Parts: sequence; C-alpha cells; structure tokens
Amino acid sequence: MHGSTASTNRIDDGKRRNATVFALIVVFLDVVGFGLIIPVLPRLIEEVGHIGLDDAARIGGWMFAVFSLAQFICAPLLGALSDRIGRRPLLLLAVGGLAVDYVIHALAPSVGWLFLGRLIAGVCGASFVIANACLADVHTPETRARAFGLTSAAFGLGFVLGPAFGGILGEFGTRIPFWAAAALAGANFLFGLFFLPETLPDDKRRAFQWKEANPFGVFAIFRRYPGVLLQVSVLALYFLGTSVYIAIWSFWGLAKFDWSGTTIGLTLAISGLSMALLQGFGTGPAVVRWGERPLALVGLIVATLSCAAYGLLNSTILIFVMLVIHAIEGFVHPSISALMSRSLPEDAQGSLQGGIAAVQSLSMLAGTILFTQIFGFFLSPRAPVQSPDIAFFIASGILSLSFLLFLIPQRARK
Repeated sequence: MHGSTASTNRIDDGKRRNATVFALIVVFLDVVGFGLIIPVLPRLIEEVGHIGLDDAARIGGWMFAVFSLAQFICAPLLGALSDRIGRRPLLLLAVGGLAVDYVIHALAPSVGWLFLGRLIAGVCGASFVIANACLADVHTPETRARAFGLTSAAFGLGFVLGPAFGGILGEFGTRIPFWAAAALAGANFLFGLFFLPETLPDDKRRAFQWKEANPFGVFAIFRRYPGVLLQVSVLALYFLGTSVYIAIWSFWGLAKFDWSGTTIGLTLAISGLSMALLQGFGTGPAVVRWGERPLALVGLIVATLSCAAYGLLNSTILIFVMLVIHAIEGFVHPSISALMSRSLPEDAQGSLQGGIAAVQSLSMLAGTILFTQIFGFFLSPRAPVQSPDIAFFIASGILSLSFLLFLIPQRARK
C-alpha cells in the first residue's frame, strides 16, 4: 500500500488531472466512434458494395466479428507492452490510429476497405486497456474504483452521444460522421502530444512477457494472484449475460413492441445516460460508504432481475422506468475491477486491464452470436414456443450464475 501511494505521489495534481482527462477522452472517443457507425454503417455498406439491406446486414455482422477479434487479440498485447515501455506512446499511437481509421471509412471505395477500417478500429479501440492502466498509475488503490467508475461513465456517455450524432450527421451523408470522428480523434491526439504525461515511472516497469501478451496466455496473470481467477470468471459470465442487449435490443423492440427507430434510439439514450450519471457521480461516494464488494453484489442482483423483467414487462412505459433502475448494474464492472487491482502489484496493472479486456471481448463476441441465434430460433415456426423474450430469460440465468460465483470468496473467508 505504501509503495503504491508513493508512486502516485510522484505525479503532481496538474499532471494527474491531465492524465485522467486524456484517459477518459480516449475511452469516450472509442465508444463515440463505435456509436457513430450504428446508424450509418448499413447505408454505407449498401453504398460501397452496391448490395441490398439483407446482404449489408450479414456483412455488418462479420465486421463486428473482425472488430471484436482484433480487440481480443490486441488488448492483452497493448496492456503488457504498456507495462514495459509506458502508457504515453501507446495511447498516442492508438488515438492517432483511430483518426486514420475514421478517414479510411470516410474515403472507403469498397467493402474490403470497410473491413480494413473495422480491423484498425479494433486494434486501436483496445486503447481503453492502457487508459485504465494509466488511471491505475495516477490513483491510489482507495480511489481507483471512482476512477474506473468515471471510465464507465465516459463509456456510457459515448454510447449515448455516438448514435445520436451519427444519426443527425448521417442525414447530410453517410461519410460525414466519420469525418467528424476523425477531427475529434485528431484534436485529442494533439492534446495528448502536448499535455499527456507519462504515468508509469521507470522503476515500476517490467520485462515484456509474451505469455501475458497473447490473448490466452494473459490469463496466466489471473492464476498468479489469490482470488483473481474467480473474480475474472464472475466478470466473464457478467459480460456474457449482458451482451444480450448489444445482440438483440433493437430487434426485440421491433418484435415485441413495434418500436420506431426514434423510440429505439431514445431507449439507448436513457439507458446510457442513466448509467453514465450513476457511474460518474455515484461510484466514488458509494464505495466510500459501502465498499466495492457490496456494490458489486447489488449490481449483479439488479443485472439478473433486469434481464428477467425485460422479458416479463409488456408496457413501453414500464420499460423506460426499468432502464433507469437498471443503471445500478453499472457498479459491477468498476467495483470488481478495483477489487482485482488491489490483489496485483503496481507493475502488473496494465496486464490486468489487458486480461479483463480480453475476457470482455471474448465473452461479448460469444454472447452476441449466442443470443442472436436464440432470438432468431424462438421467433421461427420450428420453435416449440414462439417468443421474443427467451434470450432475456437465458441471459438472466447466466447472470444469476455470476452472482452465485461471486459469493464463493466471501464464504471461503468465513
């Protein structure tokens, strides 16, 4: 504890503030860039591929797979590399790469170029791993949960604004949102170039290890420290269960309530804004008052019940109410991440964040495929019961397993 406090004291308040702001902007821009694509990518694929909407949707699914696999492979590599050479150069490289990626999308003459852009976006989008490690460098173990909560808030806010701006700017042309995103990323790169300090001191760096840098070998770091492997298993189940929202939300709204595109966008905005506000302003005070573990338990309970509630509710008004209550789930990720960070030394924080990101990418990729297949099957005539809600009930079951698994360490201590 003493060593970690000393290392954070080496950075004055101004540099700590600059590092925190830059890390949060990196996460925000990553998600805004992803969100910008949601409303305009189908039309862009149709435009450059000269194909219909059905083929465009199928190609868009493969693009999501390429993006997720790139993050899965590169997240642990960047995390381990940042423990060796520092956070600053890799963050700048990632932000600059995102600017180039958006330009590629804006100029893409064919579908192949769009795939290249999604690949680059996945590689550079793994920068949130380094951003989290950067926050761990400049904050003490006692304040990391609040910092990780701010990261989650930046993620939520980006997911609110990204689709909204993408839809608005897309009215002026399918390429316009990408030019706007390129300008934002370029401005962020210039800010980091002049104001971002290096947050990892030389004496806290360690040798690069390939076994921790590959997407599966990175899991070795979870076995090395007591309790961490069990906690990351909880997160894996949590990410798997909550991927149901990414997979089927808009399709489910159309099938169950016949929502318009505006209503779907409004539900996403309310969900993202509620979670961003709670994580940004509530995580710090809540951790001080109750601690990370109780918050994670409450968040897992709410996550489990929320999935079941969406399957049971038959009123759009009640869905909007549920979206606000559902925001409590936002305590899970920052709380468990903070608990895990306490178990690792300062020179392994980057590898930890890389491992968590790898687990998240793999779980969400698997969950997206799983829940879209479940959703489609139970809407088809060959299903024993036709219902758009089955995927939510299965997701609730997966989340209940994550809650039960999280109880094990506490029982073991007793």
